[in-house]
Amino acid sequence: MSDSQKLKLVLCWHMHQPEYRDLQTGEYQLPWTYLHVLKDYSDMAAHLEAVPEARAVVNFAPILLEQIEDYAKQVNGFLREDCPIKDPMLSALVAPSVTAEPEGRLKIIHDCVKANRARQIERYPAYLNLVVMADWVRHHDEALSYLSPHYFEDLLVWYHLAWMGESIKLADFRIQKLIDKGSGFTHAERIQLAEVIGEHMDSIIGRYKRLAEQGRVELSVTPYAHPIMPLMLDIQSALQAMPDAVMPQLESYPGGTERVKWHLQYGLDTFKRFFGFVPQGCWPSEGAVSAETLSILSEYGFKWAASGGNVLRNSLHLSELEAVSTHHPFCVDDTGLPCFFRDDGLSDLIGFEYSKWHADDAVADLIKHLEFIHKHDASIDKVVSIIMDGENAWEYFPQNGYYFLSALYQKLSSHPDIELTTFSACLDQVLEVKPLPKMMAGSWVYGTFSTWIGDKDKNRGWDMLGDVKLCYDQLIASGHLSPEQIEAAQQQLAICEGSDWFWWFGDYNPGDAVSSFERQYRLNLTNLYRLMGQEPPAYLAQSFAQGSGDPAMGGAMRPGLENL
Repeated sequence: MSDSQKLKLVLCWHMHQPEYRDLQTGEYQLPWTYLHVLKDYSDMAAHLEAVPEARAVVNFAPILLEQIEDYAKQVNGFLREDCPIKDPMLSALVAPSVTAEPEGRLKIIHDCVKANRARQIERYPAYLNLVVMADWVRHHDEALSYLSPHYFEDLLVWYHLAWMGESIKLADFRIQKLIDKGSGFTHAERIQLAEVIGEHMDSIIGRYKRLAEQGRVELSVTPYAHPIMPLMLDIQSALQAMPDAVMPQLESYPGGTERVKWHLQYGLDTFKRFFGFVPQGCWPSEGAVSAETLSILSEYGFKWAASGGNVLRNSLHLSELEAVSTHHPFCVDDTGLPCFFRDDGLSDLIGFEYSKWHADDAVADLIKHLEFIHKHDASIDKVVSIIMDGENAWEYFPQNGYYFLSALYQKLSSHPDIELTTFSACLDQVLEVKPLPKMMAGSWVYGTFSTWIGDKDKNRGWDMLGDVKLCYDQLIASGHLSPEQIEAAQQQLAICEGSDWFWWFGDYNPGDAVSSFERQYRLNLTNLYRLMGQEPPAYLAQSFAQGSGDPAMGGAMRPGLENL
């Protein structure tokens, strides 16, 4: 079958973490950036490197790239010049001796059990034994003094081994040796583990750059700090897909258009600094789009954008075009920008179902669905877009999804009726872009903005953000801030505008995650006030969001389809 007759399939992986640093101190509040580099970004690169015929789109949030760079500098600075590491977990790993303070020891215990129980902890009996002890001690603080320093050292090593990517475990004899040893890890071995971590932090961006240079991946970008652009442009756009939603007191985000453009330009500049070129495509943060958002993306030279399948379905309904095939790029009238839309069903199968299957059965089932689309969708130039988070799904798979992803790339690359490709390659082939008269604003999650607005706690977060933005605008207009203050405040404001804080607000999320992100959000706002020489409002000293839920996959992922 000729390439023009094949079903075009785009696998798009979104790599994203919010800013976890306290920019005033440089201290990391949470370790997820470096852990996901080790476990997921390394594995995802390795799978693409192993199958030369494979193609994919890999999207990077610029604020993630900056953190990866910072971690590489910190770890290498420690190894070469004994500079302190400003991440509590890494610092504890390499310390000559474990802290004697009960509070510090309890923190190690609390943090080192944050791994998938079935896939990361129970896989290793030695780690499981340590975690069972940690579970007991967390409920019996008085027993803490009976644990030797060796217990904490072993726990720290096993935590990092469990978060190590499968491709690293299979290829690096140093990691294999530590796993085989199982206990009694020395300080020299902990330093060696830090060396492995430093190597991967240092090399990961270059690996993706080489894949892009070889034409094997297309790299795309989100706005700098991952804001929800449609809500910044018009907060009331949330009502298009949720007409009954209770909205914040904030009726519009002050200067939202200017801020969106700042995130886009700064994001493009940051991306180019790391990869040496300007990307053609944009995965808007959380696939959040509106007609106005797409128009602005077009102004910045993007050739394509992408969003969720429910956004397309809502927009087709609004445009009275329900009978149209959804496996195509569409262009909203007057925007001039082709937009691809996620196949929510297939993406959700990978994210939420296939982790329970044997890898070969899961890949066969996915291919069966693709073959069905190819056979029964009579339209020409069909494109199926599988778009999902590039990190959080894999810890629910055996061996971090290694065998699933290996089989996926191999089977798809050699399939006679399926062509693995990229969004830009599709457009270069003069693929038909269908007209879309009207667009309903929404995101890839349910086709709405309910994950970021419309809940009591999420709305409170928006009102707090509105307060600090008004203060920022007034001080900028007054001329009382120095150029250095303005630059620092702009950066800090961008972090406050990120989507992740709002994602985690809401009592349906797990309490520990809500507490971590809510606390950092208040810290971010507090730092912004202080950067501007202002006293933070008293309410920033008080928690405003708690969680008690137990959502699927810990709440780090959501399905595109609400009833899954």
